[in-house]
Amino acid sequence: MDKVLEKEKFQKLDELIAQYKDKKGPLMPVMQHAQEIFGYLPLEVQSAIADGLNVPLTDVYGVATFYSQFVLEPKGDNTVSICLGTACYVKGASKVFDRVQEELGVAPGKTTADGKFTLLATRCLGCCGLAPVMMINDDVYGRLTPDVVKGILDKYRGA
Repeated sequence: MDKVLEKEKFQKLDELIAQYKDKKGPLMPVMQHAQEIFGYLPLEVQSAIADGLNVPLTDVYGVATFYSQFVLEPKGDNTVSICLGTACYVKGASKVFDRVQEELGVAPGKTTADGKFTLLATRCLGCCGLAPVMMINDDVYGRLTPDVVKGILDKYRGA
């Protein structure tokens, strides 16, 4: 990351912490806004929040890892979520998931080296009638089989 840009982001974070420091229950809103500033919550940002709010780093990390809205690594341009809930699982979602991992060359919860994709396993996307289901960003793909995965991903690769 550009050093000047990073410095500006940390200045914004310092201003944010100063705004919330004397308010009741500042941790969640500060973390939410910090994630908006940085795009994620790396350890150095968590540490700055802990120091600025005078709370233990373990509290910040605990909140960051408990709530799914917080991410500890940068996300890719496209978020690929595959449902592994019961309806999808019994209809073959694990095979689809395996194919997506193979195609992207990335483990669940991780982002591809080129920054184009982040792969997530989810428990339910609310589309049980279309099982197995995958979402890429806001686009829903249902009744999937492993053989259609490459074609779908290629749309987002720009191929």
